This record gives sequence, C-alpha cells and structure tokens, in this order.
Amino acid sequence: MATARPYRFYASEISYFSGKVRPALRAKRVPCEEVLPTRTAYREVIRARTGLAMIPVVVTPEDETWQDSSDILDALDRRFPDPPLHARTPAQRIAGLLVELYSDEFLVLPGLYWRWCFPESVTKARADFASSTGDPASALRFADAVKSFTPMIGVTGDTAPAIEAHTRELLAALEAHLAVHPYLLGASPSLGDCALMGPVYGHFYNDAVPARLLRETAPLTCHWIERMNHPDVETFGPLVADDALPPTLRPLLALAARDTVPLVLDTVRAFERWVDSTPAVAGELPRLVGTHRTELRGVPVDRVTQPYTLWMVQRVLDAYRALDGSERATVDAALEGTGWRPLLDFAPRHRVERRPFKLFLATPQ
Repeated sequence: MATARPYRFYASEISYFSGKVRPALRAKRVPCEEVLPTRTAYREVIRARTGLAMIPVVVTPEDETWQDSSDILDALDRRFPDPPLHARTPAQRIAGLLVELYSDEFLVLPGLYWRWCFPESVTKARADFASSTGDPASALRFADAVKSFTPMIGVTGDTAPAIEAHTRELLAALEAHLAVHPYLLGASPSLGDCALMGPVYGHFYNDAVPARLLRETAPLTCHWIERMNHPDVETFGPLVADDALPPTLRPLLALAARDTVPLVLDTVRAFERWVDSTPAVAGELPRLVGTHRTELRGVPVDRVTQPYTLWMVQRVLDAYRALDGSERATVDAALEGTGWRPLLDFAPRHRVERRPFKLFLATPQ
C-alpha cells in the first residue's frame, strides 16, 4: 500500500524564519522531511517555484508551494488545527499576533547585530552558511550581502547599546515568565512562541557570541528552545483560562511595544509617503523604497523603508478590527498599559496585498 508523500520543508538551522516554522511542524505532528537549502535545492525548487532565494519554503503532498513564514503558519493551522497556533479567544489571539510583529519586524535588529557585529559570530555564521548549502563561494557572497545590509536596517555603533540592552531585558522577561508557564500563553505553544523562535533560536542560540549569553544568563529560555524544537506533544495542556494574558507576560509585551511601535509606525508612514509621491504605483512592489529617519531609545537612526512592514501591521489590525465590540473591549482591557494602543489605533491610508510570493499595492475599493 502506497504511503502519502510527506511535506518537504526547505530550511536551515541558522535561518531566522526557518526557526519560526519548524516548531509548528513538529508540534502539529506534520509528516514532514526537512531538506537543506543546497545549491541544487535553490535552483530546482526554491527559485524555480517562488522566484525568490528565500527560505523557508514548504512543498505540500499535493505539490503546492508555501512561502513566507506567516503564510506557512496560517496554512498549517487550517490543515492541522490542533494544537492551534492562533488562539481561539480574542485577547490571546491578538497578543500572539503582536508578538509575531515584534519578532519579525523588531528583533531582526538584535538578530543581525549579534551575528554580524562580532568577529567570532561572523566566522561561525560564514561556516554555517557554507555547510548548509554545500557551496562555500556562493554562501560567502550571501553572507557578505547580509552583513552589508545590517547598518541599513539600523544596526550601528550608535544603536548597539540600545540593542544589547533590549536583548538582555528580553531574556530577563522570558526567564521570569518561563519560571511560571512553560509557553507564552500557558501549557501549549502558540503563534507567539513560534515567532520568537525565529530570532531566539535561529540567531541567538546558534550564533557564537549570543549563544554564550543565553547559556550563561537564561537557562529556562534555553530549555524552552529545546522543548519547542523537540516537543512532547502528550504533555501539552490548555492556554490560560478565560482568555487571560499571564501577568508574567506583561513585561515582555511592554518591552516589545516600547521599541517596536515607534519603529514600525515610522516605517509604515515612510512607505505611505513614498506611495503618495510616486505616480501610478503598479506591479510588484520593490523590497525597499528608500530610507527614513526614526529612533531607537532616543538615538536617531536612518533605516531602509520596507513595504512588507505594512503587510505585517495589517495582520494585527485586520484581526483586531474583525472583532465585535465586546471582544475588542476584552482585548483593550487585557493590553491596557502595555504600550500597544498607538499601533491598534493606527489607520493606514494605503493597503498592500500578497499574491503568490509577491507584494502589491492594493487597489482602492
């Protein structure tokens, strides 16, 4: 009797967004093979199917192609609903999306900082890229390109103290929370846990310098990482009752809002200014549309403007605005005082949409 084809997960251990998707596949017991992104895989599968040189990519048993970590997690939740990644109650669902926004859009700064601003980490990352692809020359060119991008997103000597402080505060908040709850929202992993695994496992845990920081200062976080990657599904339990957010999660949410909200809103406003000043925006949007000035903990910084940030903000706002009045009141009460209000109140003037693997400006209705 023929067995069903497994899902094929093209990913790397040191890949930020592979680290986000991998725990979901394992927690949901998806029949899956993880495949290295070798030169052949990039040429014959990843680029051929998506037109992009990006991982992770999932190829389903039906030969569908999933790309983009958020889209992949949404698709997995539809096909394999238990355990749910998106919590089924409003406050916990919105909290998960906010942690995803923070993880994807802000924590990339410390992720790139700890990987590319320390010679020891750079040496290890270069070797890791080469061993993953089997093509050292191409891997080193890719490593150089990523390293050169690091100051463009705001990682500089001026912002380094704030980035280091944020990292240490995040680890302290995680340690305090994990002393009480095994996962962010209770006894089962959800979207926020998976999203945090991108930077915390894909970069911090695997890179030379931050790996020591985690192992010396955050043992509970290290154990959470290992449990996320090697889950005992039989031990999963319910999320915190009555759609409550654990009190120990509030410091993490407040830390995330403090540094994420100004950065992502400045990016979205800069993108909208670009749209307003660019006649007849048509076709696929560029990945970068100039630069803008923002700040991190009072330090001015010039960053590239990425349209994708609006797509991530829309994920939160669409879910929040789809709630009825009583559900929205529940979310507001749960998040009161954490600093997310300016983002939830934000009203973008433009909208972007993803069509397979590409981002476009949405046509006004």
